[in-house]
Amino acid sequence: MPMIPAVKSVMTPFPYAVPLQSSLADAQAMMREHRVRHLPVIDGHQLVGVLSDRDIKLILGPDFDYPPPGELTVADAYQSDSYTVDLNTPLDAVLLEMAEQHIGSALVTRKGGLAGIFTATDACREFGLLLKKRRGSPNEAA
Repeated sequence: MPMIPAVKSVMTPFPYAVPLQSSLADAQAMMREHRVRHLPVIDGHQLVGVLSDRDIKLILGPDFDYPPPGELTVADAYQSDSYTVDLNTPLDAVLLEMAEQHIGSALVTRKGGLAGIFTATDACREFGLLLKKRRGSPNEAA
């Protein structure tokens, strides 16, 4: 029976990170530029949490202009109680915790420092590849 891989085998390594005191507008621009929905948040060299596109939408309110994004910083919107795992954590444990807690990402660390991020998008990609490997593509001849 195959072993369950560690989260390090499917995470996105060396993710973009945003400084805690950056403006929320800068964080939004970074998310758009790199087409990501989660940014690890750092204070100096210390990992302190995560900022998601949902966090930004919640703080800006339904009109997305109150208060003005230029007046807010990442510190106003980020989640300090982010789900953080060691890079050797078994993938099944990470997946089950993310599902149980209804969260979209796990920050992956090595010796306390940021090593990667594992998101629901990473999970979907890996599951799709697994199914394709097990069953074959529907376009393949039977």
